[in-house]
Amino acid sequence: MGIKFGVIGFGNMGGAITKGAVNAGYLSKEDVYVADIKEEARQKAKDFGLTVVKDDEELAAKSDIVLMAVKPQQYEEAAAMTGKALDGKAMLSIVAGVTTDRLQAAIDGTPRILRLLPNTPALVYEGAFALNKGNDFTSEEEAFSEKLFASIGTVLWVKESDLDAVCGLSGGGPAYVAMFIEALADGGVKEGLTRDVAYKLAAQTVLGSAKMILETGMHPGQLKDMVTSPAGTTIEGCDALEEGGFRHAVIDCVVKASERSRNL
Repeated sequence: MGIKFGVIGFGNMGGAITKGAVNAGYLSKEDVYVADIKEEARQKAKDFGLTVVKDDEELAAKSDIVLMAVKPQQYEEAAAMTGKALDGKAMLSIVAGVTTDRLQAAIDGTPRILRLLPNTPALVYEGAFALNKGNDFTSEEEAFSEKLFASIGTVLWVKESDLDAVCGLSGGGPAYVAMFIEALADGGVKEGLTRDVAYKLAAQTVLGSAKMILETGMHPGQLKDMVTSPAGTTIEGCDALEEGGFRHAVIDCVVKASERSRNL
C-alpha cells in the first residue's frame, strides 16, 4: 500500500496483527517499523524481517500510521516517549480500557486516533476486530485500517462506549473458549478417550459449530435444537450444563471482564 506503518509494542497482540497483515500480503515488511522496550520483542521483529528503530519518537516520525499496542499500565510512558512526533499523525490504539480522551491527554500534540479491540486469533487470520466508528481519521486512513484488519479477520464498527463490552466478550473470549475446549476434552478423557483424540475432537467441534453459525446465519439456539433429539443423549448433556449454571457463569464472566476494562 506504500503507507509507512509503525508498531509500538511487538508483544502477543501487536506481533499477531503485524505478522498476520504481512503474511496476508496487506503490509510489506519494508514499510513496517517496530519499537519495543524489550530486547526479546525487538529480536522477534528483526527475525521476521522488520526494521527496528531506537525509540518511539523515531518510529512516530518515520510512520504515517502508528499502532499503539502496549499494556494499559504502559501507555502513558509509551506516549511520552513519542515526543511531538505524533502530532498530526494517525494512531490506532488497542490499549484496553484507555479512552480516546485519555490517549490524547498523554500525547504532546494532536494526533488523529482510532481505538479498536482485537483478539489473538488474528495469528491464524480469524481475528475479531471492533473499531470505534466515532474516530477522527481521514476517509483514506479509515479505509486503510478497515482493510488492514479485514485481511486477518472480521471487522465490526461500534461506538467507543461499547469497546469495554467488546473487551469482555471477544477480547478475553479466546481464553474462555480455550477453557471450554479443555473441559470438553477432560470429559472425553474421563469417558476413556485418549488426550490427543479428545483435544482434537473438542477443538474441531467448537470450530465447526462457530463456522456453521457464521456462514449460515442461523441462531445459536437453532443449532442447539438441531442436535438435541427428544429423550436423547445431547439433551442430557444440556440439562447438566443448565444445572451447573453454565449460561450464568459465561454471562457473568463477560460482565466481570467488561467491568475490569472500564476500571483500568
